[in-house]
Amino acid sequence: QVQLVESGGGLVQAGGSLRLSCAASRSIFDISTAGWHRQAPGKERELVASVSSGGRTSYADSVKGRFTISRDNANYTVYLQMNSLKPEDTATYYCAVRRPVIGWVNWGQGTQVTVSS
Repeated sequence: QVQLVESGGGLVQAGGSLRLSCAASRSIFDISTAGWHRQAPGKERELVASVSSGGRTSYADSVKGRFTISRDNANYTVYLQMNSLKPEDTATYYCAVRRPVIGWVNWGQGTQVTVSS
């Protein structure tokens, strides 16, 4: 079973940047789509960015132009570079992989991002 561990969250001022990391226990992102999701209290979980095994990236409209997802397959790691952060980006951010038919699995524990005004 693949385990995912998120890191890199913290407190940042609006307009600042953070880079989140999702480290896998073994090679996985070369064969599966990886995604970053976020969830704030009282709100639904939102898929914010994904990268396919072929390298195709997708972004939610709310983060398009500000966030960038990337992979380091050799080191089993997916990153989320977050620039121009807004208070609305405050949430717990989770990493997962997408399996055919089943959907998103192997959720990490999450990392908290707080953006102050």
